[in-house]
Amino acid sequence: MTVDLQQLVGDLPWSQNLAIMAKVKNRDARQYYLKATQEMGWSRNVLIHQIESQAYERHHLANKQHNFQQALPEYLAQQADQAMKDVYMLDMLGVEKPILEAELESRMVAKIKDVMLELGYGFAFIGNQYRIVADGKEYFIDLLFSNRRLNALVAFELKIGRFKPEYVGKMNFYLNLLDDYVREAGENPSIGIILCKERDHFEVEYALRGIEKPVGISGYSLTGELPPELRNKLPDPKILEKEIRREMGELDIFDSDK
Repeated sequence: MTVDLQQLVGDLPWSQNLAIMAKVKNRDARQYYLKATQEMGWSRNVLIHQIESQAYERHHLANKQHNFQQALPEYLAQQADQAMKDVYMLDMLGVEKPILEAELESRMVAKIKDVMLELGYGFAFIGNQYRIVADGKEYFIDLLFSNRRLNALVAFELKIGRFKPEYVGKMNFYLNLLDDYVREAGENPSIGIILCKERDHFEVEYALRGIEKPVGISGYSLTGELPPELRNKLPDPKILEKEIRREMGELDIFDSDK
């Protein structure tokens, strides 16, 4: 165990340490959960939920779709990628049947503390239906946050159905407004995340081409399990563990076919 891991373990309650050591075998994943628990103040129950919902895989191993490399300086693009998840678990909202976007937004605001735990470290909630007045007209952003690590505003737009390419153009428009009318001096360019129930990666890829502002497209789940089309995009934890153990020389020859 490295010095960093030893320090993280020493800073956490023993029950959280036991949960991580028992449920997470990948060293990088252990460090992720140890650090996240320290930064976010996760209780043991919240920690276990994050592990079971594959937070590490959704946060660091998934093939995320965004244009951060083209729209942001290299150092900031990497940080923005790390701050974004490919799939957000919103099962804490208690949604059991189809709802409208306005109700989804309302439930997220009502559960904002839980939502911010899912978003990750550094997010601060600014408001919902955030109003921008420009050229005598009003415009409203579904959810607006700031992020300490990014030193930037982060706008979320909620879509209850399938991704449409025109969503990216609208987000690009909102980010232009945020940068010109809301962003403070010294802050980095505003970032947009569009949350959609379903996505076609081909459409997302082509919709993001040529877009000037940094925009990411993520999925979300309203149940305790990832939808099949999203679950299949993530590495199988057992296969991932076996490959890592093999690389580290920890996989016994008799385990090679297990």
